[in-house]
Amino acid sequence: MLSKLILVVLVIIVAAVLYMRFSAVRISGGEARELVTKGAILLDVRSPGEFSGGHIEGAISIPVQELSGRLDELGDKTGQIVVYCQSGNRSAMAKRLLESKGFANVHDLGGIGQW
Repeated sequence: MLSKLILVVLVIIVAAVLYMRFSAVRISGGEARELVTKGAILLDVRSPGEFSGGHIEGAISIPVQELSGRLDELGDKTGQIVVYCQSGNRSAMAKRLLESKGFANVHDLGGIGQW
């Protein structure tokens, strides 16, 4: 009985750690708009076709698959960046990539609909 309880506790701990590691912490549309108003870069990581089909005014387009090769377009690594995509998956990937490359102030809006 005790070994089953220990196993259950371990599974819960592992699940919690994995959730915290892979879940995206997102900002609200209001927070994103405030950051952009104060000068943050608004980064759209969707495909060029998605971008040309409609985007948030003022956004720059760097598809997530091109991001690692175009980091110099984002300027100072201490500057504020708000990243978004269609549903939130690519923006979460972009946020993790940017942070792994030393960008200190990256904020994930998630999907464009959150704006």
